[in-house]
Amino acid sequence: MLITILTFVIILGVLVFVHECGHFFASRWFGIKPREFGFGLPPRVWGIYKNKEGLWKQVYGKKEVDDASDTVYSINWIPVGGFVNIGEDDLKDTGPGSFISQPVWKRAIILSAGVGMNVVLTAVLIIFGLMIGMPQSLDNLSRGAKVSEQKIQIVQILPQTPASQAGLQVGDQIVSINKNSFAKYTDLMDFVDKNTGIQLNYLIKRAGTEKEYKLTPIKIKETGKGGVGIGIAETGIVKYPFYMAIWQGIKTTAILTWAIIVAFYELIKNLVIGKGISADISGPVGIAALSGQVARMGFVYVLQFAALLSVNLAVINFLPFPALDGGRILFLIIEKIKGSPVKRELEAIIHNTGFALLMVLVVLVTYRDIAKYADRFKIIWERIMG
Repeated sequence: MLITILTFVIILGVLVFVHECGHFFASRWFGIKPREFGFGLPPRVWGIYKNKEGLWKQVYGKKEVDDASDTVYSINWIPVGGFVNIGEDDLKDTGPGSFISQPVWKRAIILSAGVGMNVVLTAVLIIFGLMIGMPQSLDNLSRGAKVSEQKIQIVQILPQTPASQAGLQVGDQIVSINKNSFAKYTDLMDFVDKNTGIQLNYLIKRAGTEKEYKLTPIKIKETGKGGVGIGIAETGIVKYPFYMAIWQGIKTTAILTWAIIVAFYELIKNLVIGKGISADISGPVGIAALSGQVARMGFVYVLQFAALLSVNLAVINFLPFPALDGGRILFLIIEKIKGSPVKRELEAIIHNTGFALLMVLVVLVTYRDIAKYADRFKIIWERIMG
């Protein structure tokens, strides 16, 4: 449990802090001095700043800082990520060095910088992972790739099939079927197809533990062949020389970003036309549970998980929804088109409403996560109370 919490806090903290660094450094680049740049979330523990006389001063707790000539750098009580106050919601500060006074294109760059930093972080994590060896599919590998720990893993599970009913999970490794090992996933598929209607013993490895499942292949509608309702792939630990890892990391980041954009498009489209949510969406609790699982799998899996979360955070933040970076940029586009900004008070109300709706969504998804992982919470509670 402690590993799960620490992994979750560290991953989320790094992703959020890097995002806020993007806003901070872009602001400084354009001559805007953010009021405060904090490590962790308020309330403030301690801060340091330069006063109007050019002297460094310290501030403790929630005390207001009235004599700062530059940014207050602070450490805060909640150790998750950080924050930067660039004054985008301050309706009164319209001076030459304020955020509101800047041209539309500068404000757009500042607001986009957080998303950009998350994409850059994704690339850095993947590049580093490919230098030391990262798990991935073995399809279409480039020359120079070194592969180890090759295996066949489950990458998809169809609903209402023997696999889903038996409790198989994405990421499970198929060690053997009826004590037969397979080097190629095509050989495994042919074996299962030939044994349609016959009970087979699947030896599955999950998080270092092996367990046997008895599954009877059926004719799968989607393929027209016999199977248990899983999609499989040959995977392994893939390593590249550093000069190749850089290009492969950038390319993988671009492909991954586009795939997530398409996935969000399909998700939103299905909601609009009334098809509902087909994807499994997790909130903070679900992500924390996944963090614990990848932590037990090893460091490189944590890197991969953090990269995936980072690019997800980038895409989500760029959605044109109030309170998100994309929503604020949408207002800048409207301002550019109409030649004048939307009334600041109205924009503030819209962003606050959007933020409230996001919080409601987080609560609902968290409630679903708690229900999903109820057994784990029960065990944890019994240990605490016992």
